[in-house]
Amino acid sequence: MAWADRKSAGEALSSALMNERDGRCVVIGLPRGGVAVAAPVARALAAPLDIRIVKKIETPGAPELALGAVTDAGITVWNEPLVQHFGLTPSQLATAREDALAAAKRRAAKLRGACPSLPLQGRHVLLVDDGMATGMTVAAAVAAIRQEQPARLVVACPVASATASKALARRVDRLVTLAIPADFSAVGLHYADFTPVEEAEVSQLLREAHASVVRQSS
Repeated sequence: MAWADRKSAGEALSSALMNERDGRCVVIGLPRGGVAVAAPVARALAAPLDIRIVKKIETPGAPELALGAVTDAGITVWNEPLVQHFGLTPSQLATAREDALAAAKRRAAKLRGACPSLPLQGRHVLLVDDGMATGMTVAAAVAAIRQEQPARLVVACPVASATASKALARRVDRLVTLAIPADFSAVGLHYADFTPVEEAEVSQLLREAHASVVRQSS
């Protein structure tokens, strides 16, 4: 299964999430690509849109490998098999984490702007990304959101690997994916247009969603 772009994938995902719609629903997109998928989901469900910042912790000497992930709040998830495989020292792990944490905090300040972070306690949270390969980024976001005590937590994405799906399903109330390919190799292969989403676009989507919520409440 493939989609024209993230917007069309989000629209398709919305159809699978309509039974999650209720007055307590909040849609959380993972920047940057996940926000472009989450925006049409939020519109379809008439729900507010927000973000949570998660950065990959790069493996020293092999930055393409996700050693783990950390949120801008400091919540950290490690890829334990990879940590053991490379035999990294506590100092190397700490440095890799601090680099990712600093980047997460910078991104949060830049993307959010004047849009306040929405409280999630007691809310029905739909966490959306554009796809899951290792699932480390989503796992870190799930851990952070759990600390905010939502009443329900659903993870939704258009495509995911079988490994990531199995791991995440145990951590959330519901996992929604449109495709789990047996030959999964990369998220981008399931999009005709997988152009990187710019930070300006993420900020714009947040501003539009925030303005919509303000209009609805006035």
